[in-house]
Amino acid sequence: MKKLNEKAEMKEHEKPSGFNVIVREIKKDKLALISVYVLAILFLVIFIGAALTNQEEVMKISLLDKYSKPMEGFWLGSDSGGRDILGQLVIGARNSIIIGFTITLITSGIGIVIGLVSGYYGGQVDNVIMRIIDFITILPTLMLIIVFITIVPKYSIFSFIIIMSCFYWTGIARLIRSKALTESRKDYVNASKTMGTSDFKIIFREILPNLSSLIIVNLTLEFAGNIGIETGLSFLGFGLPPTTPSLGTLVGYATDPEVLSTKLWIWLPASILILIMMLCINYIGQALKRAADARQRLG
Repeated sequence: MKKLNEKAEMKEHEKPSGFNVIVREIKKDKLALISVYVLAILFLVIFIGAALTNQEEVMKISLLDKYSKPMEGFWLGSDSGGRDILGQLVIGARNSIIIGFTITLITSGIGIVIGLVSGYYGGQVDNVIMRIIDFITILPTLMLIIVFITIVPKYSIFSFIIIMSCFYWTGIARLIRSKALTESRKDYVNASKTMGTSDFKIIFREILPNLSSLIIVNLTLEFAGNIGIETGLSFLGFGLPPTTPSLGTLVGYATDPEVLSTKLWIWLPASILILIMMLCINYIGQALKRAADARQRLG
């Protein structure tokens, strides 16, 4: 009986893993749980639909079908060029998700590595890196992106991702650097240095795992932000090429007063889809933030 009680006490004192804390927080938050299911279904429908849709056929101009209403030849009607709105919606949503996800991965990868190195070494290394980050931060980022998109000949989704990634890694680099500065002064890091552990192992095997919760939260919120930036630039006409469907391009049709007031089927579905995705990702992000805070309290 004594051994059983000891085992029970040990289980009670065991620290829950990061994944278990995240699952628990999402289950407690009904909005976050619903958001996970809604987002999973949306992504499944979007990617399967886009895989089954021919982009060339969707973007083919047919003036005879100009401004067709929903169910008049097309499920969601057509635009000023007689192009299928549903096809553009599905492919545009896939493009926005892929672009947002890829930019998030690239910028986070760059920012995490630079932030960890800056925070771990400190001193002159930190000063040099932070001055570079400060310089990039004060640049008129949006204007520079528009300039690069304008001057790049025959730019594509790949070009767009690279241009965006060059500027949006500084935020997470600052965040990780501030946390790495704190972690690098803790006893476990000093003990590892004393034992002769290499800097690479200390940074990526000891400090990085302790920042995992923060990184997951940041990745989620950055994902939503990057989707918003892509759709915003496409709305302004400086996003994806005109031949590539985008949610921002569909919403951009609403700048025409006639389309805005009488042809809701052109811009409203894209607007609703963007709203739903942003809300779902942000609700999930808030749940992940609480999970990160809870894990920090638990040690």
